[in-house]
Amino acid sequence: MARRGYGGAMIDVRKGAERYRGGDPDAGIETFHAFSFGPHFDPGNLRFGALIACNEEHLAPGAGFDEHPHRDTEIVTWVVEGELTHRDSAGHETTVRPGDLQRLSSGGGVRHTERNDGSAPLRFVQMWLAPLSFGGEPAYEVVRGIADGTPYALPRAGALLHLRRLAAGERTAVPEAARAYVHVVRGSVRVGEERLEPGDAARITGGTGLELAALAAAECLIWEMLAEPEEPYW
Repeated sequence: MARRGYGGAMIDVRKGAERYRGGDPDAGIETFHAFSFGPHFDPGNLRFGALIACNEEHLAPGAGFDEHPHRDTEIVTWVVEGELTHRDSAGHETTVRPGDLQRLSSGGGVRHTERNDGSAPLRFVQMWLAPLSFGGEPAYEVVRGIADGTPYALPRAGALLHLRRLAAGERTAVPEAARAYVHVVRGSVRVGEERLEPGDAARITGGTGLELAALAAAECLIWEMLAEPEEPYW
């Protein structure tokens, strides 16, 4: 972990190798947590703005998470490789593939399962955000082939998700917001003087004029935090 200031921005780098490791490897499930999660409790790493979880999930063929509940959480999933099968208590059954974005707004309560029903390994990034207000009806959406450069709005959490795919040597602006969170899915980038590799993240506070510079072909997810959520009660 490294915290450095650049102009008026503070960049807090969290390396992928520092993530809490969880899941159940014997059942074909490996999870890498960026934030305090379940038995991996860290009172100094509970959240960053609205973001309360950013998990890298690896599921072997046939593995998955049995039906479990969620409430008052916005859950956004980005499939990196393989196919994710989602089923929930509202009647949705969907296969999510690389390039698709899935959003489950759990509202006052919903139950779902997530499995790798395919023949190849599955890897996805799942991000949980606290809503601006609690309760309401659950909602579900899959965006097929989300476009690079077109932000995905998550109004219930007051946030925007940006996808950035960069060729080596290409640069792109980091959204100017009170908080921005950069997660590197593939490749290598530099922000400020910090180098980020796959699985690394940068938590940026008060950033203006910052850019991502691709050191190799890269894919990044960037959260732009527009509003402060209520403190969650879990």
